[in-house]
Amino acid sequence: MDAFLPATGLDEAAFFKENGYLVVEKALTLAEVDELRRETVSICRGERGSVRGIVPHSPDENDDEVMRQYLCIHFPHKISPVMHHYLAHPALVNVLTQVVGPNVKCMQSMLFIKAAGKPGQAWHQDEDFIPTRDRSLIGAWIALDDATVDNGCLWVLPGSHKPGILWEMQQQNDPRFDCTDESFGFPYRDEDAVPVEVPAGSIVFFNGYLLHRSLPNTRSSGYRRVLVNHYMSAESLLPWLPSSSGKRIALTDYRDIILVAGTDPYAYKGVENIAEPGVRPDKQGGCLPPEKQSADSLSFKPLLEDDDD
Repeated sequence: MDAFLPATGLDEAAFFKENGYLVVEKALTLAEVDELRRETVSICRGERGSVRGIVPHSPDENDDEVMRQYLCIHFPHKISPVMHHYLAHPALVNVLTQVVGPNVKCMQSMLFIKAAGKPGQAWHQDEDFIPTRDRSLIGAWIALDDATVDNGCLWVLPGSHKPGILWEMQQQNDPRFDCTDESFGFPYRDEDAVPVEVPAGSIVFFNGYLLHRSLPNTRSSGYRRVLVNHYMSAESLLPWLPSSSGKRIALTDYRDIILVAGTDPYAYKGVENIAEPGVRPDKQGGCLPPEKQSADSLSFKPLLEDDDD
């Protein structure tokens, strides 16, 4: 495993603990990357099933014309066997079991397409949107193109996960970013940020409390495609949504999950089908109201029933 360990002498788990992120370069083969790229086109064309926000496309539209209409699609693994398969790719599981523990579950996937000219995301922490009781949330950012500064790679603030604080958030109108709310008030400067430039097939792992952002794709053409999956310890409850059963929030456990390693101590609860695929809003297509918006905008069934925004 080729990990991004800048002259520290730390092993992967220690580097992740210290910095809040870790890069495994070329974890996927070129053939695997190509498979995911082809599947991205099929999803955007609506060939894998219904996705909220995807409109019918003419066969006369070429792949580029179709893909560039979408910034991000949430929960593609719900309709794509290919995306579902990659949730538990050995390169992912190898790192997750080192930094999370032996029992790991996945609750979300996001397919970022980010064509030239598309916006990035403002500073945020993923735990603002996916609350894990044991702070075990991990994002796995799988690069489907070479990610560079000019096409909108990930930027991180190393060590910003350590305080264990969820910083205040506010709406932002910066044209560089999509509809994501912005974290603010933290004691770090933009100058402290590190660009995570990686070749296609690499995976960037990052802690749920790590402050991170991306900037627009400023190239004249091309994409910065990324598949991002979110994982956590299967030993922890996930109070992601209010319980429909009337249970206290402390006992609420979101069960639309996929076990990717080990065993699920709560398997007796079964699993549910709650989330549905949907297109993430960006400023070019309008933003959802704040109460329906998040950095990891959830296309849950209740939201699908209110389609007039």
